[in-house]
Amino acid sequence: MRNQLAGQVAWISGGASGIGAATAELLANTGASVVVADVRDKDGEQLVNRINSAGGKAIYSLCNVASSDQVSNSIESTVAKFGALNIVVNCAGIVHVGLLHDYASDDWDQLMGINVKGIFFTLKHAFPHFQKNDRSYMVNVGSISSHVGQRSTPAYTTSKGAVLSLTQSIALDYAAIGLRCNCVNPGITDTPMLRQHLNTTPNPDETLQQRVRRVPMNRAMQPDEIARTILYLSCEDSAGVTGTSIVVDGGYLAAAEWDTADDLRD
Repeated sequence: MRNQLAGQVAWISGGASGIGAATAELLANTGASVVVADVRDKDGEQLVNRINSAGGKAIYSLCNVASSDQVSNSIESTVAKFGALNIVVNCAGIVHVGLLHDYASDDWDQLMGINVKGIFFTLKHAFPHFQKNDRSYMVNVGSISSHVGQRSTPAYTTSKGAVLSLTQSIALDYAAIGLRCNCVNPGITDTPMLRQHLNTTPNPDETLQQRVRRVPMNRAMQPDEIARTILYLSCEDSAGVTGTSIVVDGGYLAAAEWDTADDLRD
């Protein structure tokens, strides 16, 4: 694979597992110096060791993206270590399962803080460094739930709709400094977050199979498939593309088939 990211510095939130980890490895393999920003110390350190052992350049940075101070410190440490910041991938995210009338206010605030407010903080603290570049790239990881509803995850679905809208706003407001901002919206992807969601059901494997049957390609996406789209939007292969989203879902949104919800009435 060609080194299209040679000389670039990438900061990836949620980079220790799932789509974030696949993205960190791919960007490092294509020449970028990578910062894995996450709260999972063990997973983050193991990933960084794997990247460095393979000849890449990576460091781990403990960072809760819901904290402005932690995001600021992480980004400043990135620039101190590698001398620049060219690419930001906002991959950090959580999901809560439950109906809205049962939802706790603290759960709502926690999810929004990570899934949406974290993007605000990364742009805020990355901006001074983006200003120094001729070209910069921000890729936000949304979901098919950026476009359609999803059962029993009201806060998550709301947050992913916000990610898409925020992506468009950033693209408009910061194009003048050479920043391109886009959104990648994965479908059913085999990640720890998906497994966490499935484990709230009586039979996780059966639930996954039910969902996959709605996918024309008849399988879940893999993290590396999402990572390749993130790479495309993180370099000049996608020159001219900004303020848009790319759906990677195996055709899920092309289908108009679903099961009716259970009746909530007693």
